[in-house]
Amino acid sequence: MAKVKLKTAEMDALEGNGKGLRAPLQRKIRRQAAEILKKLLIGDAHRQSQASIKTLIYAPSIVAKKATMALTCRCLKYLPVIKDVVSATDLLAKKNKVPVELVYVLTCEMLFGQELLSSGYAEDIVLLRKSALQSALVRLLVKKNVTSVDDLVAAQGIEISMPRYVRVNTLKISRSEALKSLKQLTDSVREDDLIPDLLILPAGTDLHKHALVLDGSLVLQGKASCMPAPVLDPRPDWEVIDACAAPGNKTVHLATLMKGKGRIYACEVDSKRVLRLRETVKIAGASNVEVHHGDFLKIDPKKLPYSKVRGILLDPSCSGSGTKVQRLDHLLPSNTTGSQKDDAEKQRVEQLAQFQERALLHALGFPAVERVVYSTCSIYQRENEGVVQAVLPQAFAHGFRLATALPNWPHRGLPVFDGAHHLVRTDSERDQMDGFFVALFVRKKGGATEVEAQTRALQRTLSEGESTPLSLQGDKSEVAEVPADAGKLSKLRRRKLKRQRKKEQLVSAASAAKKAREL
Repeated sequence: MAKVKLKTAEMDALEGNGKGLRAPLQRKIRRQAAEILKKLLIGDAHRQSQASIKTLIYAPSIVAKKATMALTCRCLKYLPVIKDVVSATDLLAKKNKVPVELVYVLTCEMLFGQELLSSGYAEDIVLLRKSALQSALVRLLVKKNVTSVDDLVAAQGIEISMPRYVRVNTLKISRSEALKSLKQLTDSVREDDLIPDLLILPAGTDLHKHALVLDGSLVLQGKASCMPAPVLDPRPDWEVIDACAAPGNKTVHLATLMKGKGRIYACEVDSKRVLRLRETVKIAGASNVEVHHGDFLKIDPKKLPYSKVRGILLDPSCSGSGTKVQRLDHLLPSNTTGSQKDDAEKQRVEQLAQFQERALLHALGFPAVERVVYSTCSIYQRENEGVVQAVLPQAFAHGFRLATALPNWPHRGLPVFDGAHHLVRTDSERDQMDGFFVALFVRKKGGATEVEAQTRALQRTLSEGESTPLSLQGDKSEVAEVPADAGKLSKLRRRKLKRQRKKEQLVSAASAAKKAREL
């Protein structure tokens, strides 16, 4: 990848090098950075990371957050070089009793940061190898035939400046009040032209400690993440399910759109994430939300109160490939290329997509549901268009059709099947927001469904004796034609033709679903 300049929060972090900090605080920052680095590398290696760099940095226990962020990002940036240099010494020997990640952090400070001074046992161990580390770095530069360390590092990320998006929680404060308060902070605050109550501030604006954020009046939420709830467009008197709700930003967004009325069942299976969900709901003042600690897939759609649900928002676990820049995940080792990594990623995405298909089919099976939104923060076709295409035959069987989500948004789904123009895609580089995907399934109550329309067409064909090839919506393969003299056939013969035609339609639908899953 070409070397580019980052203009996200990473830039501020890399500029804050902690100069002038007292030795005890510097020692604390280094050990915080080492612990965060350990969590990131373990999660990245197993593709099971539950927290981004930012999430770990902004934990309440972390002191000197800016300096800790700077050191962590710097260490990740130079990690390939640091590993090569350290391997030329005995720093990782068990006899030294210094954690691997702390060795990396201290080496980073010595070679690429501020001056490393004696402030603890680990610092002393690394300082004893200062000459060896510097010599190893010089040898590496000569070996690679470069003159600077930056030439050794494959620059990661894209040139992008993401604004700070913040959503007004109208359960607590009006848009005008929020604007008035934020304009005291910066004159460059403006309203988004697509998402109601979404405000835009300059990139790098830090609102984590703003009073309106702390009391839940403002929600730090990206623009792409704000799209699914308005697409679902729930009525205030509806009963709605947020199928995979934690951390809860979309849940409370639904609550504001429903004006605090109706009922929202927020489902979350993970016990730790349930705590986060409950806290989000409480701070937002979303009294119409009922947290359900359990698996959405195990909810019986036919039992009360779920049998009355009319809207479902499904934003299931996904690869998170659309959020790498915002989360700073592009700094992690897994961002490098390699067939082994690619194969592992493909396998992980396939497993996620299969789960997503099951969850979407389950959502479409609720008897009273009229609108279902499927969304991901992924840029992969398999998790997006692939999942939608795989469930289309069953969706049509339930009386659903794809409807156009956010008609004013110019960027639609990949044209891999008929109807993909109804879908929404966002792109980090192009749209200055996370990469996201949204699909809307609609079943009009009392209206003609796709299946009903096809059934009536078949009945007309049989009664009028026309010869018309029939086809399934979403599948271009033709099924058996109806003979021109079908109206004169015996009832037994006509029933036989109907059964044969129905069987061929089912086979065609199954074939379409299988092909979609293979894409």
